[in-house]
Amino acid sequence: MDTSLISGWLPWTLRVLAVAAVTAALLRVSPFWLRRRLPWVVGGALAGTALIALLVALSGVADEPLPTGLWFWVCCALLGLGGLAAGVRRSSWWNLAAVPLAVLLSLVCAANSVNISTGYYPSVDAAVGDLSDAPVPQQMGLDEALAAVGKSSAGRVVSVDIPAEPSGFKHRHELVYLPPAWFRSKTRPKLPVVVMIGGQFAAPDNWIRAGEAIKTADAYAAAHNGYAPILVMADATGSFKTDTECVNGKAGRAADHLVKDIPAYLTKTFNSASDARSWSAVGWSMGGTCAVDLAVVHPEVIGSFVDISGDAGPNLGGKQSTVDQLYGGDEAAWAAHDPVTVLGKAKKDTYRNSAGYFMIGDQETGRHLADAQTLDKAARAAGLTTTLEVHPGKHDWQFGTFAFKQTLPWLAQRAGLPGAGGAAG
Repeated sequence: MDTSLISGWLPWTLRVLAVAAVTAALLRVSPFWLRRRLPWVVGGALAGTALIALLVALSGVADEPLPTGLWFWVCCALLGLGGLAAGVRRSSWWNLAAVPLAVLLSLVCAANSVNISTGYYPSVDAAVGDLSDAPVPQQMGLDEALAAVGKSSAGRVVSVDIPAEPSGFKHRHELVYLPPAWFRSKTRPKLPVVVMIGGQFAAPDNWIRAGEAIKTADAYAAAHNGYAPILVMADATGSFKTDTECVNGKAGRAADHLVKDIPAYLTKTFNSASDARSWSAVGWSMGGTCAVDLAVVHPEVIGSFVDISGDAGPNLGGKQSTVDQLYGGDEAAWAAHDPVTVLGKAKKDTYRNSAGYFMIGDQETGRHLADAQTLDKAARAAGLTTTLEVHPGKHDWQFGTFAFKQTLPWLAQRAGLPGAGGAAG
């Protein structure tokens, strides 16, 4: 179950089997097939692939360029279907048997090409767990967690249904990581909180299954006498297909859920710290955009942020498109959530206790670095303490995993977590 879907023997085995199945579906000894029909099959597969790629591009469903491997395997699937072009009477039984296998394996490889480019499912276990809606590792019930007291070598994860009050935002169950130190006494320590936000097509467990946030937090706790921040795997979108950009807009009051509902629930239920210095937001891709926006618009709630490969601001494809689709045409609402605009109008000392971290992969598109540099400049001008770093990596969850590992000590130190070295700038 821990077998990698990103690299290693399994992806290569699937590719070899897919190519073998496509070859078996197309293989004929007939000169008529080779001269007349095979060229048409190949041409039709190429044309079909180009048409599908064009339709996907026009739909605007993907912000990042889709991997070349996706289109190769889509073409292979169409070639497999082309095995029927010779007709049943001209085909051997093994030609016909290979057709569905060729199509299925090619589509599996196509899907995994997208998976490899995003790092969404790093292993078989992550894929099976997500697709079957299985509990995440180390999960326990809320009542069980609230009653548990004792030593533990690892933290635990609790699924919670946070009341949407006052936001009214319709969301899924969210996940809360409690470090080992939280369980040592009936008097729960007032630990800092990190709000974890995923990408555009997101589920609350993404930071656990894809981003390995629990492994990172447990490793930090093991080195700091069981202490780590409480992590909240937040639902910022309400559904897999919804893109709220974490703002109050047409898709619901997502921002209010993140800065009002969640803090109220965490402080009441888990006795977490409540001051802005103790609360931070971490996000990858769309989540990175959200982390900056929440800290800039709500510095009284979110005192620190880590923006991993985010945009310059909430974005649904250009300013006018964003204004129309996200805010229902209300340009004032756009300005109220645009970080650069908000930073430029900020009063003196608004951000004297705020800080941020920008993390960018050196293999990402140039706009991510440019956006981070724009935000970094605007944040510094407004009085924020910021750091911008470029590291080896792509726009995928593996880079998000790395970035969180790198910045968790900084977050813990800023929040004054016991054993983290005290508050930092």
